[in-house]
Amino acid sequence: MSGSGEGPKLTHIDAAGAAHMVDVSEKAVTSRIAVAEGTVTMRPETLELIVSGNAKKGDVIATARIAGIMAAKKTHELIPLCHPLALSKVTIDIEPDSTLPGLRVTATTKVSGQTGVEMEALTACSVACLTVYDMAKAVDRGMVIGGVRLLEKAGGKSGHWTIADGGTGGT
Repeated sequence: MSGSGEGPKLTHIDAAGAAHMVDVSEKAVTSRIAVAEGTVTMRPETLELIVSGNAKKGDVIATARIAGIMAAKKTHELIPLCHPLALSKVTIDIEPDSTLPGLRVTATTKVSGQTGVEMEALTACSVACLTVYDMAKAVDRGMVIGGVRLLEKAGGKSGHWTIADGGTGGT
């Protein structure tokens, strides 16, 4: 969002510099989607344990998937200025990646609404990664959660954006 030639502005900061929830009441209802990714790197034997389904706490991937979905639905309770959204879809894909070694987590969120679902996708991805850590920490406390970032968003006034369009991946 830009002001009078002053460049980009933070949308959650008002003219006096105070934090506020953005008024979306005049925005059009559009279909909106966001995709976020993250990774959990671990020892090869930890990945093997998770993939085999023999982790002591149970099915790590299924539990992380459910946790990510639940987190997306509660994003507005965790991030102070997020609007509560009636999500129409949340998908959590968790794939083993032996090149990490570890798991690659992708969260996709969708809504028909007046505001985007980027924070829901990022929250879902983050909590799914945290759940993997929690479920496997007894065998590998050195796991690393990383690379959590937005890959794509579509819908709304700003249209379609992908990481390839100009995302730095480092911010």
